[in-house]
Parts: sequence; structure tokens; C-alpha cells
Amino acid sequence: MTVRRPDVDDIAVAAQHFGITVDESDRAELVDLVDGALGSYDVVEDLYAECAAPTTPLRDYTIAESGESNPLGAWYVTTSIRSENPADDRLAGRRVAIKDNVAVAGVPMMNGSRSLEGFVPARDATVVSRLLDAGADIVGKSVCEDLCFSGSSFTPATGPVRNPWDRDREAGGSSGGSAALVASGEVDLAIGGDQGGSVRIPAAFCGVVGHKPTFGLVPYTGAFPIERTIDHLGPIAPTVEDAALMLSVLAGSDGHDPRQAGDVVVADYVSGLARGIGGVRIGVVEQGFGQASSQPEVDATVRAAVQQCSDAGAIVESVSIPWHLDAFHIWNVIATDGAAYQMLDGNGYGLNAGGLYDPEQMEFFARQRVRNADQLSETVKLVALCGYHGVSELAATVYAKARNLVPIARAAYDDALAEYDVLVMPTVPYAATELPDLASIDRGTYLTKALGMVVNTAPFDVTGHPALSVPAGLVDGLPVGMMIAGKHHDDATVLRVGHAFEQLRGDLGVPAIRRTTASEFASA
Repeated sequence: MTVRRPDVDDIAVAAQHFGITVDESDRAELVDLVDGALGSYDVVEDLYAECAAPTTPLRDYTIAESGESNPLGAWYVTTSIRSENPADDRLAGRRVAIKDNVAVAGVPMMNGSRSLEGFVPARDATVVSRLLDAGADIVGKSVCEDLCFSGSSFTPATGPVRNPWDRDREAGGSSGGSAALVASGEVDLAIGGDQGGSVRIPAAFCGVVGHKPTFGLVPYTGAFPIERTIDHLGPIAPTVEDAALMLSVLAGSDGHDPRQAGDVVVADYVSGLARGIGGVRIGVVEQGFGQASSQPEVDATVRAAVQQCSDAGAIVESVSIPWHLDAFHIWNVIATDGAAYQMLDGNGYGLNAGGLYDPEQMEFFARQRVRNADQLSETVKLVALCGYHGVSELAATVYAKARNLVPIARAAYDDALAEYDVLVMPTVPYAATELPDLASIDRGTYLTKALGMVVNTAPFDVTGHPALSVPAGLVDGLPVGMMIAGKHHDDATVLRVGHAFEQLRGDLGVPAIRRTTASEFASA
């Protein structure tokens, strides 16, 4: 296959980009020289087609529509996919939803955005293959935020995802569809993605469990990237035990993900859950409370939850980690410049890393994101414009400085975790707020509402520590999440503490959607 060749005008544009001076004669000569160099590109095209190009399987699916069968707007595609010969039965019969930034071969993948609408991947993501090998039933794709860049649930191109506890409120993002489907009981388990809190935020708002594993523990292969140093996938489940079981299926190296450099330490996440928390040392992070956006009732609910742990024999003390608030700003620079450089200009995957790429997705997205640029969410537009400035005008030096600060921020948490087994704070400073009217909301309010809840969650994406959100209780009938963070590769302890508290807390109650018939909901 012959790749497209540049003409003299293309050469002039490329030269201008790099500041190279070329006259008319130079351009004519360089066209021929570049043509010769592109001969290797032709060879690679042919080799890929012969040896590595995937074949898209035929799988049945239905594009979901809003209405009685999709009352929360949480489904993008429904299907039923099982392995004919699963390797084991750990998840036999479990209905699982896959966040729509994760590839399921032969099933449309939109990633919440018009910029990917119409793309059908040819390969299953590693996590999908592992779920199928464990006997799970993949029952569909859950709606996510536009390119996953929002902590609320009103930016999907298909419309907002509604909270099962109150349909007028946000479900959280960017894995809002996954959390809403688990909370409403439509699925047993779900996959979420987390670059700034996108597993934990919707879990907190919807009253379910969401676990962001240690960075690199779960392979990201086959999921649409944002920035490879903060990309995570993890389980969303009704209980900590379910999340631990799911993690045991998902964890481990796959040989294709550059985020998994070195040995991937996999533990037994299930058998130790029942050990309790007697003697466990819990550090309550002062900086996670009393923030500008904090709802006092949320802070009080999480402190009461920690007190229950103390009453059960845990050693609970307050700990100050000033870098917790600084780490948010470090994350913000990395997420902004990194996403503009890799996700947008790099068409998802970027360059300069090993692992398995999806060239078909890159080609589709490169064409479609420019064609539909005006339909991108305001959050993605902000990232594009601010990140372009950071990379082009500031020479990416602030990104480089942020990366150099990451070890210092990580060490601040590690120093606290040398004294405590886990650290605790509210997952989100407030309970779910009402969905906005997009026809009247101003841009500043839009951005604050979409991104204003990540201050506690985002630091652990950049430091890579495992972090779990478990329901702490209710405030005005809405769930509140408690976040439990731990040492790298000690996800088992984080889950054990979450499970122990879950037993102390007791029943959270039932979301409103479970108390309302589908017909009543549709007519409301």
C-alpha cells in the first residue's frame, strides 16, 4: 500500500513548523527525497496488513436509546457476550458493563464523544478478555463523559447520565454510566477508568464501591488513553468483596502495556478481607477536609465513619500532608499538557512508548476529532487550548517541572504511609449536585461544575497510590464516599479496611430508581 506523498506546499508547511528556510528549488528537491524516505512507510503498511492487522469479529449489539429501557441514560450499547470456553468460573453469570472508553471487539465505541462516534474496534481490551475468561457476561457499554474529561455526568454527546438516587442530579464522571448501572442493579459489576478520579467520583455520588488500583496493576491495553502516566482502569461494584474479586481477575501484566514496566505485583485480594481492622493504623488527612467546596455534612459523615473504625479497634489519628493540595496542581499541569499532547495531537496514543497501539482507532479519531471539533465538550476545549499553550508557547517546561515534582509529592504520602496503614478523607467534598441546564449555563460555571470535585481524588492518579471509595453514609438522602488510600501494591489492605467499614456501616438503603417503576420514571 502506498502512503500519501507530500507536495511542495506540504513541504513548505512542514519547514515553517520547524523554522527551516526553504526556497522553491529546495522544496522541489525535498519532495523527491521525502518520497524516497517514505518507501519504508509503504513496506510497513504492507507488512502490517499481512502480519498484524486484526479482523473485526461479528457480534450482536443494540444502540441504546433514552426512555423506559434506559431511564438513567447510562447505556450506550447493549449486548450479551460470553466466552464459550472460560478459563475459570470466578465471575460466572455476573453481568458486567464496560465503560465506553474500553474496546469490545465488534461493538461500537464512542468514548462519550462525536469525535469517535462510528468507530468499531477490532480487538478486545485486555480487561474484557480477562472478564470473559472468568465467565462474565458482557452485557453492554456504559456511557462516559466526552473523551472522559469531566467529573460530573453532563458532558456525554448522548446526553447526561442521571443519578439513581435522584434523577435530577449528576451521577459523577467520567465513569458515570458504570456507577449508575451498578447502583440501579441493572448490572452486577462494571469497568471504570480513572485519570483524575473517574472511578471513585461516580462511585461516591451513586453509593457504590469504586477502586483505583495501584498504577500499572491493571493493564490499560485497549482503553482510550488520556495521558499514559495517569491512566488507570478499575472495578466498580456493589460491595468491596465484589470489587476485590473483580480486581483478582483484572490484575497482572499482559506484556502489551508500557504502564506496566517491571514486575507487576499481584496479591490475593479476597481471602484477607475478613481479617478485620483491629490494630490497623488509619491516618485522617487534615487537608482532605474543610476545603472551599466542602459540604460540612459530608466532612461530618466521613469523620463519623472513621470513628466507627476506631470503635472497632483501629488506631485513628489526624495527619497533615500539605503536599496533598499541591499535588492537585501538579496533576492539573500533567493532565492538561499531557492530554493535549498525547490524547489530542497524538490521536490517543502519542508516540515514543512501547506496547500495543490501535492504528485503526488513531486514524479514525484523527479525522473525526477535527471534523467535529466544535461539538467537543467545553472541558476538552479548555484542555486543548490551555495544553497547546503549555506545550507550544511554554515549551512543555512546566509539564517537565511537574513531572520532576511527582517524586516529592509521592514521598509526602509515602512518609505518612510509613506511619499509617491507610489514609482516609472524603472522596468528593460534596454530595451530588443537580444536573445543569446546558442551554443556559455559562462557560465558567460549566467548567467548575465539570471539574470542581477532583481535588482529593486527582493526586493519587499522579502518585499512583491505590485508592478506594466506599459509601460512608447519606447526606439529605444522597450517598457520600469515604476514600481510603494505601501503599503502592498494597491494594489488599485498602480493600480490607473498606470491607471492614462496610460491615460496620450496615445497609446504605435503596436508590430511588429501585423504588420507581420504569413506566413511572419514563412519565416523570
